[in-house]
Amino acid sequence: MPLLTRIRGPRDLDRLSLEELNQLAEEIRTFLVEAVSKTGGHLGPNLGVVELTIALHRVFDSPKDKVLWDTGHQSYVHKLLTGRQDFSRLKMKGGLSGYPSQAESEHDVIENSHASTVLGWADGIAKANELLERDSHVVAVIGDGALTGGMAWEALNNIADAKDRPLVIVVNDNERSYAPTIGGLANHLATLRTTDGYERFLARTKEVLERTPVVGRPLYGTLHGAKKGLKDFIAPQGMFEDLGLKYVGPIDGHDLEALESALARAKRFGGPVIVHCLTEKGRGYQPALQDEADRFHAVGKIHPDTGLPIASSGADWTSVFGEEMVKLGEEREDIVAITAAMLQPVGLDKFAKRFPERVYDVGIAEQHGAVSAAGLATGGVHPVFAVYATFLNRAFDQVLMDVALHKCGVTFVLDRAGVTGTDGASHNGMWDMSILQVVPGLRLAAPRDADQVRAQLREAVAVDDAPTVVRFSKGAVGPAVPAVGRVGGMDVLREPGTDRPDVLLVSVGALAPMCLEIAGLLDKQGISATVVDPRWVKPVDEAMAPLAEQHRVVVTVEDNSRVGGVGSAIAQALRDAGVDVPLRDFGIPPRFLDHASRAEVMAEIGLTAPDIARQVTGLVAKLDGLPHSRLRSSGGTPTERSAADAVDSVEPARD
Repeated sequence: MPLLTRIRGPRDLDRLSLEELNQLAEEIRTFLVEAVSKTGGHLGPNLGVVELTIALHRVFDSPKDKVLWDTGHQSYVHKLLTGRQDFSRLKMKGGLSGYPSQAESEHDVIENSHASTVLGWADGIAKANELLERDSHVVAVIGDGALTGGMAWEALNNIADAKDRPLVIVVNDNERSYAPTIGGLANHLATLRTTDGYERFLARTKEVLERTPVVGRPLYGTLHGAKKGLKDFIAPQGMFEDLGLKYVGPIDGHDLEALESALARAKRFGGPVIVHCLTEKGRGYQPALQDEADRFHAVGKIHPDTGLPIASSGADWTSVFGEEMVKLGEEREDIVAITAAMLQPVGLDKFAKRFPERVYDVGIAEQHGAVSAAGLATGGVHPVFAVYATFLNRAFDQVLMDVALHKCGVTFVLDRAGVTGTDGASHNGMWDMSILQVVPGLRLAAPRDADQVRAQLREAVAVDDAPTVVRFSKGAVGPAVPAVGRVGGMDVLREPGTDRPDVLLVSVGALAPMCLEIAGLLDKQGISATVVDPRWVKPVDEAMAPLAEQHRVVVTVEDNSRVGGVGSAIAQALRDAGVDVPLRDFGIPPRFLDHASRAEVMAEIGLTAPDIARQVTGLVAKLDGLPHSRLRSSGGTPTERSAADAVDSVEPARD
């Protein structure tokens, strides 16, 4: 029987010999490759923390002791060792989350919060333990990439303030976050990785000096008394100890004996300790090790033997942006790019290859990235800061007070905007169009297709006196959605064919195909609709109010929170213009969304064409003073009646 099937909880590890533990580590790696290749997920990071996770659960007693994972994408091994071995629906609806989940296990504390936060969590839990006189321990696992985030250093400053408050910080140093970790801290950790350590030097020196008559022992005492300076010279972990943190390491992160010994010493110390572990991302899986870009940080469905993708989804939004950035770079020498440790995921890898001197990777430091962009703009260039939509939340104050207040020409490109699905609550880009509405002077574009990504990116970088934002979705980009006309700066995607149309349907970004489908369903109900794409959703186009006045009702559809989103902005613009037309806004409800496919999430929250068409039909029927089934009662062709029946059968939207 495989050892892994005998592990139902962390204490089952206590009965295993060292030989069995090493066998278990290999079984786990085999399991991960086979399971994740079928579902997709974070493969490389988990292959790198197998021994580290085993050692953590051998030394510490979870859930009494709290083991916290920064970001949590490296928690698959933790799941396996805490009784969750059904990975058949990993990241799918009803299956395991790709991150720690309180709903899944008492061993999970932090859900999938953003990077660099774990040390703040650990500081708070350790303080609570002290106040409530608990004898439990707190262990925070953080990657070297996450240590580039400013929040990590704010937390370290506070953690070091209490010399007798137990807290173990495990630095999982694989030289990477998504891509290789860069910057001053990375260079410091590299120095630690490549030195033998001063203790070994002192031991050899002591052996020689103790054999030296008269002066030997006094000289050794002097040398040992000066070990702080010596330590900085030979193994400069003094950076951590200057903060008041005991340092242990570097430790081979794949040597179970060494790991357990180091963690046990840290556990006994009684104060804050850093255990520095060197691990190899993608360990044990040759296709991952050969992937220099990100060591299979996250993969889709792949062939387990080769690591090659099973199917190609065609051109995606990210690659369209990346290709256009290269063209812009060739045309304009003042275009520079910024990324926050995600060069390849946001599509800047081709730009970096073509213009390496014009790309700045700031690490996991979105706040710094935004302020640095303001500085670059002030210095005379035009920065394009490409970042996931959900991660820009972290830099809101800098967008507001540093970029917008100073009227800096900075373009923010938001990848993975809207519902992203399988990565769960923290990765849905559902807040950007709400929080950015309050930023004076900011202009925000939501392209509907690849052609509009290219066009609106060019429009954005042409603005040099205000921040601009271009946001797009995740995955395949789909076919072009042509315009049939233009009103003001807005594209008309469908004309109603009547002088007094019923509905003005405002389509935001990638939802254009859905809105055209909605209009088709309404047409079968005898309801005429104009479909427009504002293109730039902030500020609201001046032509919006006059156009709305020509319709009986306005409907907005956006892949963003309904609270404070585009629908709210248009409603306010209509009120300001004195246009008294009913408005119904469809979007994402103000709640955190469980992991599932994008289509499943959209259906769950009522963002589907049949659901929206049914509700709009009801709204128009109320304006007519007719029952909801007005089309069926007034006849219509068999096809029209069938369409009406189908629309009526859908459950109401949960918004």
